[in-house]
Amino acid sequence: MSLWARAQQLPPESLQKVRAVYGEHFPIEVRHCLATWIENRIWTPEPEEQQRFFVEELVQEIHTHTELMLSPEMFVTKMKLIEAAKLFRMQYSHAPHELYTYMRRCLALEMEVIQSAMGTPYIAQPQTERKYSELITGLQTVRQKVNMASEEIRSLQANIESFSLQYHECLKNKGHINYLQQSGPMTNERRELEACLRVQIEEMERKLNALVAQINQSQMELVDHMKENITNLRQLQSQVLDEELIKWKREQQLSGNGVPMQSNLNTIQEWCELLADLIWSTRQQVSNVARINSKTIAELRQAHLAEMLDDMSKQVTSLLSTLVTSTFVIEKQPPQVMKTNTRFTATVRLLVGGQLNVHMTPPRVTVVIISEQQAQLLLKSDTQSGRGKQPVECGDILNNSGCMEYQPTSRQLSVSFRNMQLRKIKRAEKKGTESVMDEKLTLLFQSEFNVGGGELVFQVWTLSLPVVVIVHGNQEPHGWATVTWDNAFSPPGRVPFAVPDKVSWGQLAETLRIKFCSATGGDLSEDNLRFLAEKIFRTSLPLNSMELNSMTVSWTQFCKDALPERNFTFWEWFYMVVKVTRDYLRTLWCDRLIMGFIQKKQAEEMLAKCPPGTFLLRFSDSELGGITIAWVGEANEVFSLQPFTSRDLMLRSLADRILDLAQLQFLYPNVAKDDVFSKYYTKPENEMLKNGYVKPVLVTTLPPYMSASPAYAHSPDSHRNTPSVHSSYFSAATPAQTESTFMDSDLFEQIRAFEPDGFEDFDFYGGNVAMK
Repeated sequence: MSLWARAQQLPPESLQKVRAVYGEHFPIEVRHCLATWIENRIWTPEPEEQQRFFVEELVQEIHTHTELMLSPEMFVTKMKLIEAAKLFRMQYSHAPHELYTYMRRCLALEMEVIQSAMGTPYIAQPQTERKYSELITGLQTVRQKVNMASEEIRSLQANIESFSLQYHECLKNKGHINYLQQSGPMTNERRELEACLRVQIEEMERKLNALVAQINQSQMELVDHMKENITNLRQLQSQVLDEELIKWKREQQLSGNGVPMQSNLNTIQEWCELLADLIWSTRQQVSNVARINSKTIAELRQAHLAEMLDDMSKQVTSLLSTLVTSTFVIEKQPPQVMKTNTRFTATVRLLVGGQLNVHMTPPRVTVVIISEQQAQLLLKSDTQSGRGKQPVECGDILNNSGCMEYQPTSRQLSVSFRNMQLRKIKRAEKKGTESVMDEKLTLLFQSEFNVGGGELVFQVWTLSLPVVVIVHGNQEPHGWATVTWDNAFSPPGRVPFAVPDKVSWGQLAETLRIKFCSATGGDLSEDNLRFLAEKIFRTSLPLNSMELNSMTVSWTQFCKDALPERNFTFWEWFYMVVKVTRDYLRTLWCDRLIMGFIQKKQAEEMLAKCPPGTFLLRFSDSELGGITIAWVGEANEVFSLQPFTSRDLMLRSLADRILDLAQLQFLYPNVAKDDVFSKYYTKPENEMLKNGYVKPVLVTTLPPYMSASPAYAHSPDSHRNTPSVHSSYFSAATPAQTESTFMDSDLFEQIRAFEPDGFEDFDFYGGNVAMK
């Protein structure tokens, strides 16, 4: 992504800082319109002698760009660019290095603002930027050739009109000779007149023959030039649609897994609008030449020219059709895990709608949901013989129709569906171990509109990314497993919605890393990923990372097979870890206070070498979405606190629970807990509530027997090989209660009534509490 594209995504306050960087000496309009050229040209410093022609190159680039600004909406920007070019030439022609240095300084300031706002360094991608620059150069070159073709057509038209005048003058002279020969006896005067007319006719015929040859040659050269333009447009269109737009769609799909998008749809729209303008102009040129050829006199007509023009017309119309149908895109995808009777949104955009004036008669877009099989049939029928019959819907969507609206400032023609709702769904028959969460559906967006005053009618459609429809929250984890696997591993150009059954661990590990990082803000280390590999493979792993990454993981291992001695799968365990970290542990994880992904046995071995009171935090292997505290007791015995889940952390944060337990003194290896956790402690309220009551405080404690002899502490879980201690809550204003009695208390019911939605996010996996 270019630096300027990054700048445009900044929040308003940061964007205002960028705006302040640019002024009279470097107008922001120049920065915007020539963003790619500027970054390519001055991103890396050049010796001063290489900057001699910088001003002339910049001015030439501005003029080239303004020639492409043909729409009335761009008039003001065009004038500002022309004024800027004059200013650059007038003030910096004698010192181009000063302008070069000044513009580099502006870019450096801009980059500082972006890095400050985003918190990540900007790394230029010279190869990508060069590719974009070549694309713009190609479009500008074709623009010049299309303009030259227009000049050739005008010249051809003038030559044909000149030929027509001279031809009729010649015929007039021939008729005069015939009249002299037939109107009476030939006198000397008549013979002299006839001789004079014959000389004129001979000279005129000579000129006419030369003009015919010139016209024929001009016609063929013009046809060759238009053919070349069509070929170049086809190549450029392929680059934009088959490479850049497909790359954007793939990035959009990967963004569903948390991968940051690099491509910019607005930039792609600019390219598509240039293509639409050039293709439409070329189509009109072919039509004009065909019209001229059909109306010219028989002596100038070339038999094969009409066929060539007809073929060219079909080619350029096909290019336009491909451009229009391919640029009907889903800018904002619907949710990929979709719950029935729940509102959802989506946005569809026609990238060339403004350029082709489609908004003059705003098209209506409708949305239906179809099955994977219907999507395959739709794609097959459209490829073979154009649009087939309407696909069979497999659900009922409310508010599924809307008119596209045009925004003149952004030149965007789009429609946002803000209140769609899937009321019911018709499932396909399941095979073998398939569940409803394995079934992929898709939303079909359709529209019809005309271009050129009804001259061309287009039926356009596009499919959303695969969606999984659920009816209950406990289906959500498996639904996200289906979506995550599809987003990460779908091959290019696939039949909807085929994915490989097996992938390498290296591929899956990167997907899990990005998923975790995007949700929590903190990355996974190589040790964390190795822990996950041990959990999914359930066997000893090679030490060599290349060998490990080449091992294959199946879809069944990923989310179908239960983990050993557990009633949940690898994905369900990982999904709940991500969820509890995102919702309650994000800051602690990002500050590296949670060790998290570590085996219980390994945690024991690490703590066994530490003094009493040392503790660490790890994700529970037995409790979905649970985090436990392992610590060293007074007798150097290692204990593990019963895991806290989202339900516990919603009542009292993990940092406050660590504060409550005096037995916890040092975060492994030897950091005083207050030094790292104190900033996360909840500040005590010293005032009474407004109603005069004193607000009770929940405090975490250990059972009384822990202070006497740790021999009584035993695990309620037979799978655990170290003592597991059950913590309790008590209020500063009430006697100590256990967690179970607290759940039955009036206070808990008040909290639940205050946060009803939070408690709906819990369900059970075979008796284990789990968040949806």
